[in-house]
Amino acid sequence: MSSTESPSVPAASVLPRVAPVRVGEGERLRSVGLPGVTLTVRSRPPAREDLPPALYVHGLGGSSQNWSSLMAELDGVVDGEALDLPGFGDSPPPDDGDYSVTGHARAVIRYLDAAGRGPVHLFGNSLGGAVATRVAAVRPDLVRTLTLVSPALPELRVQRSAVPTALLGVPGIAALFTRLTRQWTAEQRVRGVMALCYGDPGRVSPEAFRYAVEELERRQRLPYFWDAMTRSARGIVSAYTLGGQHGLWRQAERVLAPTLLIYGGRDQLVGFRMARKAARAFRDSRLLSLPDAGHVAMMEYPGVVAGAVRELLTQTAGAGEAGRPAVTDTRS
Repeated sequence: MSSTESPSVPAASVLPRVAPVRVGEGERLRSVGLPGVTLTVRSRPPAREDLPPALYVHGLGGSSQNWSSLMAELDGVVDGEALDLPGFGDSPPPDDGDYSVTGHARAVIRYLDAAGRGPVHLFGNSLGGAVATRVAAVRPDLVRTLTLVSPALPELRVQRSAVPTALLGVPGIAALFTRLTRQWTAEQRVRGVMALCYGDPGRVSPEAFRYAVEELERRQRLPYFWDAMTRSARGIVSAYTLGGQHGLWRQAERVLAPTLLIYGGRDQLVGFRMARKAARAFRDSRLLSLPDAGHVAMMEYPGVVAGAVRELLTQTAGAGEAGRPAVTDTRS
């Protein structure tokens, strides 16, 4: 594994020059070269050397920045790193163009194998939740605990508000959408995304909104921006249709790691009604229901989510391998 560190790491040199990625206070970025893929990794210097490792995986259209608030909340609890999945954030596209859930999971596994940090406390949101589920199912040796925030697991009845996102995976739709929205400003696009992803967009500070606009403007200059989005959306849809041992619900049942499930009552992309099904599917699960949260609870309520994670880590440290806590439902 090759690795270089700098305050901000550009994408591959063959890509056009764009503005640097924002690095929050106390954070650092590094670029990691792996077979077939180069990943940007965001981290915070650990508060002490003996902290257990953690890895955070973002959702569709997101980046490692989505975890910055939660990483700060868990400073001193875990030694956290957040990935930019291939084609997102500051990571260039994968060499093979594979944006499937399996392809993203393969990138995460390659990183964990190369870094030698496993088993880790693994976190996933949305698409990242599906990816993390697959990683935990096929490589249990790499996952100590699993925390899923609104994971993109198959639903029989998809919410109407989630349909436009799913349609991005249909050939030709992305190009049509791009033409129809050519006149939209970055501010308009960000407001639309926040209205879709947040239970209460009013919780977003002016500073955070400005950073989001700057990041979208940067990423729209990348020639692969829409390709990564559409192929990853197509990958989610394809994963929903898989049956047998490769089906995500079947893989959820295979997960051995203690699992914390977090669902938002105002989530417009992942149905809140799926929370109970997920709690039954994962054999060692705890359920945190946040009635006022949307799709990105770790960004809206990082303190509450961090408290649930601390409880998970305390429970699992005390229970050991033999402990199998019952499903609980914590409401806030």
